Amino acid sequence: MPARAEPRIRPVPRRLAILGSTGSIGLQALDVVARSEGELQVVALSAGHAWEPLLEQARRLGVSRIALADTDAAARAAETWTDGQVLSGPNGLVTLITECDCDLVLNAIVGSAGLVPTVATLGEGIDLALANKESLVVGGELVTALAEATGAAIIPVDSEHAALHQLLAGERPGTVERLILTASGGPFRGRSVEELREVTVEQALAHPTWAMGGKITIDSATLMNKGLELIEAHHLFGTPYEQIEVVVHPQSIVHSLVQLCDGATLAHLGYPDMRVPISYALRYPERVDVPVKPLDLVQLGALTFEAVDEDTFSCLRLAREAARSGGTAPCAMNAANEVAVHAFLGGSLRFLDIARVIEETLERVPAVSIHSFESLGGADAQARRVAADLVAARAAA
Repeated sequence: MPARAEPRIRPVPRRLAILGSTGSIGLQALDVVARSEGELQVVALSAGHAWEPLLEQARRLGVSRIALADTDAAARAAETWTDGQVLSGPNGLVTLITECDCDLVLNAIVGSAGLVPTVATLGEGIDLALANKESLVVGGELVTALAEATGAAIIPVDSEHAALHQLLAGERPGTVERLILTASGGPFRGRSVEELREVTVEQALAHPTWAMGGKITIDSATLMNKGLELIEAHHLFGTPYEQIEVVVHPQSIVHSLVQLCDGATLAHLGYPDMRVPISYALRYPERVDVPVKPLDLVQLGALTFEAVDEDTFSCLRLAREAARSGGTAPCAMNAANEVAVHAFLGGSLRFLDIARVIEETLERVPAVSIHSFESLGGADAQARRVAADLVAARAAA
């Protein structure tokens, strides 16, 4: 495992910047803040294009500076709101982070757009509560090196990685044999390829356990989400890919497990509620009460586990292959996935073709070594062009 940054003694109240505050994770983070009795203070907020909800949040919380990724949305917000400053675009988001005088940034932006604010946060030496897994999928080696250089801590917010973060806290290097990530299996667990040929967007968005945004929900349905989490776990904990396993656990009670060298297996259990890992990340290394129901094992009765069907859900296999290829391959894989998922949600690509577009993109975009964050931008752009062409060809066929 990589060395952890020592927990800092943060001032009270802790000053937070919440990026992606109008999304599912952001809204639940604001719920955690509201219950903190003033020990968490929001000083900056951002969203993609949902400017009206963002302004409502800013007014309610007394925030004087916000940022919107969409420049048109930012312009409309600036026309409406005269009580503070509205920043726009990627540069505006960086300015928001670097000038808001915060102790902790929660990055809950969806997709590879979250990489720039992750880099800005860690570059300033600010601790990062990371809900944007793509930051580590796309630029893992560079991101973790930056955190080590500045001494900033990365505290994972994903339920699986928050569980691992806690399970590994007392373990010394060399004692961990395997990390096990659990997957609910999504809405199509147990289905065959034939049964998935005519899947609709509405069916794919009907996740059995978690309430999430559209892109993440589709990633869960294809199991790409687990592929991204596998790569994230590798970079967060320094564990080789051959020592990271994914198992299907439909009840979503066991969030992750760690197998140790002495034969013991540690597990993190709890009802699925994102407020738990969010609270852990925002208050780390402290723990506080979260209003969730205590786990009742007798009422649950049984917990079940299944192997992943990587033949049917090939996105997980593709993510693992890209991870092992290294270099820009995970970046290209992620870019192709974002293009394909967007096309599926828009009705121009079939569900099973998401994996096919990713696989063909990886075949056409060779992986090269990563020397800088700029090199990632070129790989991302190339993969998006190739994937868009593949989507267009399938739509025209």
